[in-house]
Amino acid sequence: MSTSAPAPLMPPAPPVREDRPALSGDRRAPAAARRATARLLARAGWGRQRTADAVLIVSELVTNAVRHAPGPCRLTLTERAGVLDIAVADTGEELPQRWTHAGERGGFGLVLIERLGGRLTVVPALGGKTVRVRLDRRAESGGPPSGRAGERPR
Repeated sequence: MSTSAPAPLMPPAPPVREDRPALSGDRRAPAAARRATARLLARAGWGRQRTADAVLIVSELVTNAVRHAPGPCRLTLTERAGVLDIAVADTGEELPQRWTHAGERGGFGLVLIERLGGRLTVVPALGGKTVRVRLDRRAESGGPPSGRAGERPR
């Protein structure tokens, strides 16, 4: 008879929450993306401020996809163990760039994502690209570049 010790119990894998909302590819897409993000993070137990940060990032990414790429875009939201992976795929081949002088109509996206603690990667593909941002629920954000969302810098 063998008297080996019982194998240690492995903790259960953290739940994975995922959403792939259908986006129209027009000006209604950012609002649908914001709602889907807020719902997913509410189910995952994220706090109000960090959810607002994530919603702002998703809105920025989807707005850029609608504005700069022809055709529809796809949003995939995946939350696991307090980390949100945001992926926006579009048909535009132009890669996001950091503007040296942000204009009145834009140019703040990459800075905003960094200030909110997002880690951005871009995956180019034939006929488009996917922009991904990973956001940690526990990270502190530095706030939008101008201090408040929608406020123009002085």
